[in-house]
Amino acid sequence: MAATPEVKVKKKVVDILKAHGVYYFFPATHGFGRSGVPDIVCCINGKFVAFEIKAGNNQPTALQEREIRRIQETRGIAAVIRETNIDLVTTIIKELTGEREASTM
Repeated sequence: MAATPEVKVKKKVVDILKAHGVYYFFPATHGFGRSGVPDIVCCINGKFVAFEIKAGNNQPTALQEREIRRIQETRGIAAVIRETNIDLVTTIIKELTGEREASTM
């Protein structure tokens, strides 16, 4: 079975997280888990970060949007990541770790 577009985006995000040594996990949303929790939860330099993964024109559900807002209201970082803004993952990592781009001078 071929990977869905969303699975392809998740893989790219995970590859970025691994390359930067970021702690991450995929939370369980069944059983005792909570619905609407973002797809990937991370700790980056002591900061709570969560990514909701979408592909194409798919949009977060109202429940997912509520969870993203709650994370942001409590000073965590939460973002919707899709093919068109996947570089935001690297940007967030670099901002939280103080990592700098290589100089072109």
